Amino acid sequence: MTDIVNKETRSRMMAGIRGKDTKPETVLRRALHARGFRYRLHARHFPGRPDLLFPKFGAAIFVHGCFWHRHEGCRYTTTPATRPEFWQAKFAANVVRDEAARAALLGIHWRVATVWECALRRDDQVEAVAELLAGWLRSELVQFEVGEDNGKCHDPEGSALGHRHTRLVHKASI
Repeated sequence: MTDIVNKETRSRMMAGIRGKDTKPETVLRRALHARGFRYRLHARHFPGRPDLLFPKFGAAIFVHGCFWHRHEGCRYTTTPATRPEFWQAKFAANVVRDEAARAALLGIHWRVATVWECALRRDDQVEAVAELLAGWLRSELVQFEVGEDNGKCHDPEGSALGHRHTRLVHKASI
């Protein structure tokens, strides 16, 4: 399949895709700030440069785009029809890099949360996710992940948490 725009236009379009200060990230930041949380942005000296860093809570939050970071089972995780081998390699490298950053942060005893962009598409979703993150930040849970249709909580040993915590996470399952 041939591209419908020329090489220069495609290059300009791809260059316009931002890596920080994206809409999902800014709406989440606003919601957390309104709840009284203060954070640092894109801390350069931390593995993976987390989108939000909460030194007071020893926690880092990544806001991932479903397409670029391959949110498993998400309807927004598609693969372009043109040059699928190139895209598969690129996506695989992103996933490996994300997992390495998460492992490195956990290795230096930081707590890590991943929020998928599909969970931040509507205002009511943003509020629900912000409430869940507020609860997570105040808890002792080490890892947290929330998307549109799946929320996962893990305890420090890595096993799934009990029913009470599962219900809390499902509130964010939009």
